[in-house]
Amino acid sequence: MTLVGAMETATTWPGIPVPRVAEPGDFTEARLLAAATEGDLDAAHLLGRLCAERGERSAARHWWERAARSGNVDSAYNLGVWHERHGTCGEAIDWFERAAGTGDGEAALHLATLLLDRKGDVTGARRWFERAAESGSRHAAHRLALLCEDLGDGTEARRWHREAALEGDLRSAHDLGFLGYASGDEEEARHWWEFAARGGHAAAAHHLGLLLHADGDEKGAEAAYRLGFRAGHPGASFRLGQLVLSRGDVRAARTCFEQAAHAGHIEGQRMAGVVCVELGDRLAAVHWYGRAAGVGDPEAAYSLGLLLVAEHNDLKGGRHWFRQAATRGHYRAAMELRTLLSLTGRPDWDEEIPEPSAPYWDRPAEPGAAARAELAVASAGRRGDRAPDAADLMEILGTWDLVTRDLPGPADAVAWLVATSGLHATAVEHLDAVCATLLCPGRSPWPTPAEVDHVLGTARDLRRRLGLR
Repeated sequence: MTLVGAMETATTWPGIPVPRVAEPGDFTEARLLAAATEGDLDAAHLLGRLCAERGERSAARHWWERAARSGNVDSAYNLGVWHERHGTCGEAIDWFERAAGTGDGEAALHLATLLLDRKGDVTGARRWFERAAESGSRHAAHRLALLCEDLGDGTEARRWHREAALEGDLRSAHDLGFLGYASGDEEEARHWWEFAARGGHAAAAHHLGLLLHADGDEKGAEAAYRLGFRAGHPGASFRLGQLVLSRGDVRAARTCFEQAAHAGHIEGQRMAGVVCVELGDRLAAVHWYGRAAGVGDPEAAYSLGLLLVAEHNDLKGGRHWFRQAATRGHYRAAMELRTLLSLTGRPDWDEEIPEPSAPYWDRPAEPGAAARAELAVASAGRRGDRAPDAADLMEILGTWDLVTRDLPGPADAVAWLVATSGLHATAVEHLDAVCATLLCPGRSPWPTPAEVDHVLGTARDLRRRLGLR
């Protein structure tokens, strides 16, 4: 038989709302139709679902509307989902609001999400997220916490992140770690990142490892990195590779670096090339160096050039990659290119030495400073905001360490550097302040990318004036 109101007969209807209550299985279609026609709301709801399962959209909508208008909450919810998935946002909001008004948490969550994402109604969204969160929805609590962050309400953001985390939302636990770290409360950061990491959150394991590494707890950092490595996190895999390589375990390091490299981690690709050279696997080294060099890594381009010349006598390839690295400010690559052009007798070698856009910082990164730089980048970019580049932050921190490590006695670093370099005091003070924020978070907001660009210029100018590279 054809159901009343059926107008479409598609074999499937994707996106049928999953029933939220147990459905009796002994209703025949005829009995459902008879009961629904006589005003039985549950029968009308079930009849709508039967139509939906057969792809009869108009019939499903007909019976759900009949049930919903008479007070069936599940039908109102289903209609909200129906309109949400078919692009009629206004009607979806109306039906979700009807269901949410009876205390239905799922409908309140959908309603809040539509109001925020489609309408930009922050006030309305917050009210319904609160209703949903108070009814026990951890996803609503998470979204509410993020909304409170956006509104600058840190107290409520922490409250709702904590509610969500304690209900098992690992994203909120991860976020609580960032809120603690950015405010200078490393104990809170460690607690929540460990909570999330033990629950299987790979990024939390990585950030926990970075925090422990920055604090000098290498053993704890390695345990955290291993959690991230087992979950396939490229950053954790790379950091674990560095640790095991420092102990001389080249084969284990290769496994870690290659896992990171396969995921597109550029430093992982470069270091995979390094350990492959160490293990005598030259073809694999060329592959990994080439992957990193191809996306602009100067050190990988330089190493690839050396390998092509030394192992394959590929002077053309070596010249190409030396040039790529030199263009990005790699001093040793520029010297190798100069030597190579001289040896091959090219008369135009001066013209082929590129003018670098900026000096390439190739000093080894101190592990603690590197971890702090990466944590700052992750914190600043956590909500999708544009974040500084970790390499730039490491160059800033490395420069400050380089120019202050040998100061005589308890000298005032800023005053001494101003007097010695001739730089303006405010520029050196700004450099000092940014370094302090990176190393000891909570003093001031994270530096913006524009601020980092400015301070990076100061760091390079300072090195130049002091005769340092």
